Amino acid sequence: MITVAVVGAGYWGPNLIRNFAACPNARLVAVCDRDEARLKKVCAPYPAVEQVREFDSLLARPDIDALAIATPVNTHAPMGLAALDAGKHLLIEKPLAASVRDAQELVRRAREKQRTLMVDHTFIYGPPVRRMKQLLDSGDIGDLYYLDSVRINLGLFQHDVNVVWDLAPHDLSIMDYLVGRLPRSLSAFGTCHTDNHRDIEDVAHLNLDFGEGLMASFHVNWLSPVKIRHFIVGGSKKSIVYNDLEPAEKLKVYDRGITVSQDAEQQTGVMVGYRTGDVWSPHLDSAEPLQTMVRHFVECIHEKKTPLTDGEAGLRVVRILDAAQRSIKAQGGRITL
Repeated sequence: MITVAVVGAGYWGPNLIRNFAACPNARLVAVCDRDEARLKKVCAPYPAVEQVREFDSLLARPDIDALAIATPVNTHAPMGLAALDAGKHLLIEKPLAASVRDAQELVRRAREKQRTLMVDHTFIYGPPVRRMKQLLDSGDIGDLYYLDSVRINLGLFQHDVNVVWDLAPHDLSIMDYLVGRLPRSLSAFGTCHTDNHRDIEDVAHLNLDFGEGLMASFHVNWLSPVKIRHFIVGGSKKSIVYNDLEPAEKLKVYDRGITVSQDAEQQTGVMVGYRTGDVWSPHLDSAEPLQTMVRHFVECIHEKKTPLTDGEAGLRVVRILDAAQRSIKAQGGRITL
Protein backbone atom coordinates (compact mmCIF):
# COMPACT_ATOMS: atom_id res chain seq x y z
CA MET A 1 0.00 0.00 0.00
CA ILE A 2 1.15 3.51 -0.86
CA THR A 3 -0.02 5.88 1.86
CA VAL A 4 -1.22 9.27 0.63
CA ALA A 5 -2.26 12.64 2.05
CA VAL A 6 -4.24 15.15 0.00
CA VAL A 7 -3.41 18.82 0.58
CA GLY A 8 -6.26 21.19 -0.24
CA ALA A 9 -9.97 20.39 0.17
CA GLY A 10 -11.32 23.17 -2.05
CA TYR A 11 -12.51 22.93 -5.65
CA TRP A 12 -10.45 19.97 -6.92
CA GLY A 13 -9.30 18.36 -3.69
CA PRO A 14 -12.53 16.41 -3.03
CA ASN A 15 -12.16 14.68 -6.40
CA LEU A 16 -8.67 13.52 -5.49
CA ILE A 17 -9.84 12.46 -2.03
CA ARG A 18 -12.66 10.35 -3.48
CA ASN A 19 -10.39 8.64 -6.01
CA PHE A 20 -7.50 7.94 -3.65
CA ALA A 21 -9.99 6.50 -1.16
CA ALA A 22 -11.19 4.14 -3.92
CA CYS A 23 -7.73 3.21 -5.24
CA PRO A 24 -7.00 -0.45 -4.39
CA ASN A 25 -3.23 -0.02 -4.02
CA ALA A 26 -3.29 3.20 -2.00
CA ARG A 27 -4.48 4.16 1.45
CA LEU A 28 -5.68 7.71 2.10
CA VAL A 29 -4.20 8.62 5.47
CA ALA A 30 -4.94 12.33 5.86
CA VAL A 31 -6.48 15.42 4.30
CA CYS A 32 -5.00 18.84 4.99
CA ASP A 33 -6.77 22.20 4.77
CA ARG A 34 -6.72 25.39 6.84
CA ASP A 35 -10.51 25.77 6.70
CA GLU A 36 -11.79 23.56 9.52
CA ALA A 37 -15.44 23.65 8.43
CA ARG A 38 -14.53 22.66 4.86
CA LEU A 39 -12.24 19.93 6.15
CA LYS A 40 -14.98 18.39 8.27
CA LYS A 41 -17.50 18.49 5.43
CA VAL A 42 -15.19 16.92 2.85
CA CYS A 43 -13.92 14.22 5.21
CA ALA A 44 -17.35 13.26 6.57
CA PRO A 45 -17.68 10.23 4.25
CA TYR A 46 -14.21 9.02 5.31
CA PRO A 47 -14.18 8.70 9.13
CA ALA A 48 -10.87 6.81 9.13
CA VAL A 49 -9.06 9.66 7.37
CA GLU A 50 -7.24 12.08 9.65
CA GLN A 51 -8.06 15.78 9.38
CA VAL A 52 -4.94 17.98 9.47
CA ARG A 53 -4.79 21.78 9.59
CA GLU A 54 -1.04 22.38 9.14
CA PHE A 55 0.85 21.30 6.02
CA ASP A 56 4.25 21.16 7.78
CA SER A 57 3.00 18.48 10.15
CA LEU A 58 2.70 16.06 7.22
CA LEU A 59 6.32 16.35 6.14
CA ALA A 60 7.96 14.54 9.05
CA ARG A 61 5.47 11.68 9.16
CA PRO A 62 6.98 8.32 8.12
CA ASP A 63 3.50 6.85 7.62
CA ILE A 64 2.91 9.06 4.55
CA ASP A 65 4.64 8.07 1.31
CA ALA A 66 3.12 10.61 -1.08
CA LEU A 67 1.38 13.97 -1.15
CA ALA A 68 -1.24 15.16 -3.63
CA ILE A 69 -1.30 18.96 -3.76
CA ALA A 70 -4.49 20.69 -4.88
CA THR A 71 -3.87 24.24 -3.71
CA PRO A 72 -3.52 27.60 -5.55
CA VAL A 73 -0.78 27.59 -8.18
CA ASN A 74 1.47 30.06 -6.33
CA THR A 75 1.80 27.50 -3.51
CA HIS A 76 2.80 24.59 -5.74
CA ALA A 77 6.53 25.29 -5.76
CA PRO A 78 7.11 25.96 -2.03
CA MET A 79 4.89 23.08 -0.94
CA GLY A 80 6.20 20.74 -3.63
CA LEU A 81 9.85 21.43 -2.89
CA ALA A 82 9.26 20.95 0.84
CA ALA A 83 7.53 17.63 0.14
CA LEU A 84 10.33 16.39 -2.11
CA ASP A 85 12.97 17.42 0.43
CA ALA A 86 11.03 15.40 3.01
CA GLY A 87 11.28 12.35 0.75
CA LYS A 88 7.64 12.31 -0.38
CA HIS A 89 6.44 11.35 -3.83
CA LEU A 90 4.43 14.15 -5.36
CA LEU A 91 1.28 14.66 -7.41
CA ILE A 92 0.55 18.31 -8.24
CA GLU A 93 -2.62 19.80 -9.69
CA LYS A 94 -2.18 21.66 -12.99
CA PRO A 95 -0.30 23.79 -13.79
CA LEU A 96 2.90 22.45 -12.27
CA ALA A 97 4.09 25.87 -11.04
CA ALA A 98 3.56 29.60 -11.46
CA SER A 99 6.83 30.18 -13.33
CA VAL A 100 9.29 28.35 -15.56
CA ARG A 101 12.01 28.70 -12.93
CA ASP A 102 9.86 27.10 -10.23
CA ALA A 103 8.80 24.28 -12.57
CA GLN A 104 12.42 23.60 -13.50
CA GLU A 105 13.41 23.47 -9.84
CA LEU A 106 10.63 20.99 -9.03
CA VAL A 107 11.80 18.74 -11.88
CA ARG A 108 15.43 19.04 -10.79
CA ARG A 109 14.67 18.37 -7.13
CA ALA A 110 12.53 15.32 -7.90
CA ARG A 111 15.34 13.87 -9.98
CA GLU A 112 17.88 14.62 -7.26
CA LYS A 113 15.74 13.05 -4.52
CA GLN A 114 14.71 10.13 -6.78
CA ARG A 115 11.04 10.77 -6.09
CA THR A 116 8.08 10.44 -8.44
CA LEU A 117 6.82 13.81 -9.68
CA MET A 118 3.56 13.78 -11.61
CA VAL A 119 1.22 16.51 -12.84
CA ASP A 120 -2.54 16.01 -12.74
CA HIS A 121 -3.20 16.56 -16.45
CA THR A 122 -6.41 14.58 -16.08
CA PHE A 123 -7.57 14.65 -19.71
CA ILE A 124 -4.53 12.62 -20.81
CA TYR A 125 -5.93 9.69 -18.84
CA GLY A 126 -9.39 9.88 -20.43
CA PRO A 127 -10.46 7.38 -23.12
CA PRO A 128 -11.13 10.10 -25.78
CA VAL A 129 -7.62 11.56 -25.66
CA ARG A 130 -5.96 8.15 -25.46
CA ARG A 131 -7.95 7.05 -28.54
CA MET A 132 -6.96 10.22 -30.43
CA LYS A 133 -3.34 9.37 -29.72
CA GLN A 134 -3.85 5.83 -31.05
CA LEU A 135 -5.43 7.15 -34.25
CA LEU A 136 -2.54 9.56 -34.80
CA ASP A 137 0.16 6.99 -34.07
CA SER A 138 -1.48 4.42 -36.36
CA GLY A 139 -1.28 6.78 -39.33
CA ASP A 140 -5.06 6.78 -39.88
CA ILE A 141 -5.15 10.59 -39.65
CA GLY A 142 -2.16 11.10 -41.92
CA ASP A 143 0.11 14.09 -41.51
CA LEU A 144 -0.94 16.46 -38.76
CA TYR A 145 -2.07 19.81 -40.23
CA TYR A 146 -3.62 21.75 -37.36
CA LEU A 147 -5.13 21.66 -33.87
CA ASP A 148 -8.02 23.92 -32.96
CA SER A 149 -9.40 24.20 -29.43
CA VAL A 150 -12.27 26.13 -27.84
CA ARG A 151 -12.78 26.01 -24.06
CA ILE A 152 -15.27 28.67 -23.04
CA ASN A 153 -17.98 29.16 -20.41
CA LEU A 154 -19.46 31.73 -18.03
CA GLY A 155 -17.21 31.88 -14.90
CA LEU A 156 -15.50 30.59 -12.74
CA PHE A 157 -13.40 33.77 -12.23
CA GLN A 158 -10.05 33.29 -10.51
CA HIS A 159 -8.30 35.90 -8.40
CA ASP A 160 -4.70 34.71 -8.68
CA VAL A 161 -4.38 33.61 -12.33
CA ASN A 162 -5.88 34.70 -15.64
CA VAL A 163 -8.01 32.64 -18.00
CA VAL A 164 -4.96 31.31 -19.86
CA TRP A 165 -3.36 29.82 -16.73
CA ASP A 166 -6.76 28.56 -15.55
CA LEU A 167 -8.27 26.92 -18.65
CA ALA A 168 -5.53 26.51 -21.27
CA PRO A 169 -3.44 23.89 -19.39
CA HIS A 170 -6.12 21.29 -20.14
CA ASP A 171 -5.86 21.65 -23.91
CA LEU A 172 -2.15 22.45 -23.95
CA SER A 173 -1.50 19.17 -22.14
CA ILE A 174 -3.61 17.33 -24.73
CA MET A 175 -1.63 19.04 -27.50
CA ASP A 176 1.67 18.15 -25.82
CA TYR A 177 0.59 14.51 -25.53
CA LEU A 178 -0.48 14.32 -29.18
CA VAL A 179 2.37 16.27 -30.77
CA GLY A 180 5.19 15.39 -28.40
CA ARG A 181 7.22 18.56 -28.72
CA LEU A 182 7.19 22.28 -27.98
CA PRO A 183 6.07 24.77 -30.64
CA ARG A 184 8.82 26.90 -32.11
CA SER A 185 6.93 30.17 -31.42
CA LEU A 186 3.62 31.58 -30.27
CA SER A 187 1.56 34.74 -30.23
CA ALA A 188 -1.25 35.51 -27.77
CA PHE A 189 -3.86 38.20 -27.26
CA GLY A 190 -5.96 38.72 -24.15
CA THR A 191 -8.09 41.34 -22.49
CA CYS A 192 -9.81 42.02 -19.18
CA HIS A 193 -13.33 43.32 -18.63
CA THR A 194 -13.51 43.75 -14.85
CA ASP A 195 -12.37 46.99 -13.23
CA ASN A 196 -11.00 45.38 -10.09
CA HIS A 197 -8.86 42.81 -11.94
CA ARG A 198 -7.20 44.81 -14.71
CA ASP A 199 -4.20 42.49 -14.85
CA ILE A 200 -6.23 39.27 -15.02
CA GLU A 201 -7.37 38.57 -18.58
CA ASP A 202 -10.75 36.85 -18.92
CA VAL A 203 -10.69 36.28 -22.72
CA ALA A 204 -7.64 35.12 -24.68
CA HIS A 205 -6.53 33.61 -28.00
CA LEU A 206 -3.28 31.70 -28.52
CA ASN A 207 -1.62 30.84 -31.83
CA LEU A 208 1.23 28.30 -31.82
CA ASP A 209 3.55 27.52 -34.73
CA PHE A 210 5.33 24.14 -34.80
CA GLY A 211 6.85 24.51 -38.26
CA GLU A 212 6.49 21.89 -41.00
CA GLY A 213 2.95 23.12 -41.73
CA LEU A 214 1.56 22.44 -38.24
CA MET A 215 -0.22 25.19 -36.30
CA ALA A 216 -2.44 25.17 -33.21
CA SER A 217 -4.95 27.71 -31.95
CA PHE A 218 -6.68 28.00 -28.58
CA HIS A 219 -9.60 30.15 -27.44
CA VAL A 220 -10.25 30.41 -23.68
CA ASN A 221 -12.99 32.57 -22.21
CA TRP A 222 -14.70 33.13 -18.84
CA LEU A 223 -17.42 35.39 -20.34
CA SER A 224 -19.17 33.15 -22.86
CA PRO A 225 -22.92 32.69 -22.33
CA VAL A 226 -22.57 29.10 -23.57
CA LYS A 227 -20.24 26.31 -22.51
CA ILE A 228 -18.18 24.79 -25.33
CA ARG A 229 -15.45 22.15 -25.09
CA HIS A 230 -14.25 21.39 -28.63
CA PHE A 231 -10.85 20.06 -29.69
CA ILE A 232 -10.29 19.45 -33.42
CA VAL A 233 -7.38 17.52 -34.92
CA GLY A 234 -6.95 18.08 -38.65
CA GLY A 235 -4.92 15.63 -40.72
CA SER A 236 -4.10 14.98 -44.35
CA LYS A 237 -6.29 11.83 -44.45
CA LYS A 238 -8.93 12.34 -41.75
CA SER A 239 -9.89 14.71 -38.95
CA ILE A 240 -11.08 14.18 -35.36
CA VAL A 241 -13.60 16.28 -33.45
CA TYR A 242 -13.55 15.82 -29.66
CA ASN A 243 -16.60 17.28 -27.90
CA ASP A 244 -16.15 16.73 -24.17
CA LEU A 245 -19.74 17.79 -23.44
CA GLU A 246 -21.23 15.10 -25.67
CA PRO A 247 -22.59 12.37 -23.35
CA ALA A 248 -22.38 9.42 -25.76
CA GLU A 249 -20.16 10.09 -28.79
CA LYS A 250 -17.36 12.31 -27.56
CA LEU A 251 -15.14 11.49 -30.55
CA LYS A 252 -16.09 11.65 -34.21
CA VAL A 253 -13.71 10.83 -37.04
CA TYR A 254 -14.39 12.56 -40.36
CA ASP A 255 -13.17 11.16 -43.65
CA ARG A 256 -13.42 14.62 -45.17
CA GLY A 257 -10.77 16.90 -46.56
CA ILE A 258 -9.06 18.01 -49.73
CA THR A 259 -7.03 16.36 -52.45
CA VAL A 260 -4.34 18.36 -54.19
CA SER A 261 -2.94 17.53 -57.63
CA GLN A 262 -1.17 19.22 -60.49
CA ASP A 263 -3.12 19.98 -63.68
CA ALA A 264 -0.76 18.68 -66.32
CA GLU A 265 -2.91 19.61 -69.32
CA GLN A 266 -3.89 23.17 -68.50
CA GLN A 267 -1.93 26.10 -67.21
CA THR A 268 -3.99 26.46 -64.04
CA GLY A 269 -1.39 25.05 -61.67
CA VAL A 270 -2.55 23.36 -58.46
CA MET A 271 -5.94 21.63 -58.52
CA VAL A 272 -7.83 21.31 -55.23
CA GLY A 273 -10.64 18.78 -54.91
CA TYR A 274 -12.94 18.08 -51.97
CA ARG A 275 -13.36 14.65 -50.44
CA THR A 276 -16.51 13.79 -48.49
CA GLY A 277 -16.53 10.38 -46.86
CA ASP A 278 -17.92 8.65 -43.80
CA VAL A 279 -18.23 9.95 -40.27
CA TRP A 280 -17.85 7.43 -37.45
CA SER A 281 -17.60 7.46 -33.68
CA PRO A 282 -15.09 4.99 -32.19
CA HIS A 283 -16.00 2.97 -29.12
CA LEU A 284 -14.53 4.40 -25.90
CA ASP A 285 -14.04 2.79 -22.52
CA SER A 286 -16.06 4.11 -19.61
CA ALA A 287 -13.11 4.42 -17.20
CA GLU A 288 -13.02 7.58 -15.08
CA PRO A 289 -9.92 9.58 -16.10
CA LEU A 290 -9.12 10.69 -12.55
CA GLN A 291 -9.23 7.12 -11.21
CA THR A 292 -6.95 6.01 -14.05
CA MET A 293 -4.58 8.88 -13.22
CA VAL A 294 -4.51 8.07 -9.50
CA ARG A 295 -3.81 4.40 -10.16
CA HIS A 296 -1.05 5.34 -12.62
CA PHE A 297 0.56 7.56 -9.97
CA VAL A 298 0.56 4.72 -7.43
CA GLU A 299 1.84 2.27 -10.04
CA CYS A 300 4.73 4.59 -10.97
CA ILE A 301 5.77 4.80 -7.31
CA HIS A 302 5.59 1.01 -6.88
CA GLU A 303 7.46 0.19 -10.08
CA LYS A 304 9.70 3.27 -10.23
CA LYS A 305 8.34 4.18 -13.67
CA THR A 306 8.24 7.60 -15.32
CA PRO A 307 4.66 8.93 -15.27
CA LEU A 308 2.90 9.69 -18.52
CA THR A 309 2.44 13.27 -17.29
CA ASP A 310 5.75 13.66 -15.48
CA GLY A 311 7.46 16.84 -14.38
CA GLU A 312 8.96 17.38 -17.85
CA ALA A 313 5.48 17.35 -19.41
CA GLY A 314 4.30 19.80 -16.78
CA LEU A 315 7.33 22.01 -17.47
CA ARG A 316 6.58 22.13 -21.19
CA VAL A 317 3.05 23.34 -20.48
CA VAL A 318 4.36 26.00 -18.08
CA ARG A 319 6.83 27.19 -20.73
CA ILE A 320 3.93 27.77 -23.13
CA LEU A 321 1.82 29.51 -20.45
CA ASP A 322 4.72 31.78 -19.54
CA ALA A 323 5.40 32.65 -23.20
CA ALA A 324 1.68 33.32 -23.76
CA GLN A 325 1.59 35.68 -20.79
CA ARG A 326 4.60 37.59 -22.08
CA SER A 327 3.06 37.81 -25.56
CA ILE A 328 -0.22 39.16 -24.17
CA LYS A 329 1.65 41.90 -22.29
CA ALA A 330 3.53 42.68 -25.53
CA GLN A 331 0.27 43.15 -27.46
CA GLY A 332 0.57 39.86 -29.28
CA GLY A 333 4.31 40.00 -29.89
CA ARG A 334 5.64 36.67 -31.17
CA ILE A 335 7.67 34.74 -28.59
CA THR A 336 10.24 32.14 -29.64
CA LEU A 337 10.38 29.01 -27.50
